[in-house]
Amino acid sequence: MSAQAQEEPRQVLFTNVNVFNGVDDGLIENASVLVEGNLIKTVSSDAISAEGAFVVDGEGRTLMPGLIDMHSHLCLRDGIPWARDAYDQMLAGAYTSQVLIDYLDQGFTTTRDTGCNVLGIAKGVNNGIIPGPRIFPSGGVISQTGGHGDIGNFNDMPGTVDDLEKHGWSYITDGVTEARRAARHNLRGGATQIKVMAGGGVASEFDPIHMTQMSVEEMEAIVEVARDYGTYVTVHAYHDRSVNRAIDAGVRVIEHNFLVSEDTIIRMAEEGVALSAQATMSLEVFDPKMVEQITFFSADQKAKAVSVNAGATQMFEWAIKHNVLIVTGGDMFGPDVGRQAENLIWFNKIANNNLFTLQTATSNAAEVLGWSGEMSKYKDGSLGVIAEGAYADIILVDGNPLESLDAVLRDNVDFVMKDGIVHKNWLPEENAPVFKPAQTNRNAYPSNN
Repeated sequence: MSAQAQEEPRQVLFTNVNVFNGVDDGLIENASVLVEGNLIKTVSSDAISAEGAFVVDGEGRTLMPGLIDMHSHLCLRDGIPWARDAYDQMLAGAYTSQVLIDYLDQGFTTTRDTGCNVLGIAKGVNNGIIPGPRIFPSGGVISQTGGHGDIGNFNDMPGTVDDLEKHGWSYITDGVTEARRAARHNLRGGATQIKVMAGGGVASEFDPIHMTQMSVEEMEAIVEVARDYGTYVTVHAYHDRSVNRAIDAGVRVIEHNFLVSEDTIIRMAEEGVALSAQATMSLEVFDPKMVEQITFFSADQKAKAVSVNAGATQMFEWAIKHNVLIVTGGDMFGPDVGRQAENLIWFNKIANNNLFTLQTATSNAAEVLGWSGEMSKYKDGSLGVIAEGAYADIILVDGNPLESLDAVLRDNVDFVMKDGIVHKNWLPEENAPVFKPAQTNRNAYPSNN
């Protein structure tokens, strides 16, 4: 083989597939898709000539973009108390590597981590050292004392730094200077956006769900830092006061949002603030009958969960009605980490629109990821779509997801390619080996990315 031939990128040709491109209502039937290296070169309803390409016969399956989970906690295997008191960081990292493989197996080729120190993990994935989905990491969450990110023990004294905070899982900040420093430290380490705890939560110990967290001035300082880096801030918030304070400060994405009024939803739509929706947790896990079975929740935490369940359906209906930009993320960990796609099933119980629901985990999600600007490590192609020049993040599913979302459940995901590398292949044996990343991928990004 000549040196020139050796340098040519590998080509993979998918044939006999029906393409959902992540945008349009309808499939491109009996199509072919040519991948060259880690990008999609051609999408066509006609046969594609590609001499020497490895051919994958999709046998009539649907070829679609790899799914994007917009609210992951990749290192939060069994919850905060266990991670703080029972694990060390070596074990937490080992657990995280298992979760990364599990995401790929489900067909999630990209995640946005919204609370964990996975900056180093993201670097390892980017540089081809460990397999995993593309990670848009927030770094440690920024919280006030007694906020949703205060993950210490009850009897900690002011200034105490618990083990998880010491390892960058969260930053307890009080005042503009501390908030600004935490944001800069995350971005220094490669964060692609910043996550702030702006209100009370369910699973945390110290913060009632009705409370508002972080002052406008503190959040404005964080937003300013993010803008200086060309990226954005997303916040954990549930009710009107916390959400509107965050919007006042310039925040662009609201996580959860379950207890707001229609007026706040209208404001979000008018000002282009996106909603990150967690339907499985709010509609299924926090159903009163399910909540009673959660043995590690206190009575107060159970009451908070039930209140979230009571508001979620109405909030989703308002957000859809007023055309808020919606993305979806599971917010699941522990035993639930293996069923991220069920978040789409539960969201669609309200949306009742398969295309719209799929877009929340493909093209809509990619739009919000694009708000990370130059902080994104993925600038060579598009995400969340099947189109010429897009990254080769491709899954083959058994069924038509525009007709039944069951097609994207993990047992129906037969083939997963991320960045041109095959990570799962349930097709007939002759159809595709598992391609391994080239050694040269290890140096694809600067060492601090």
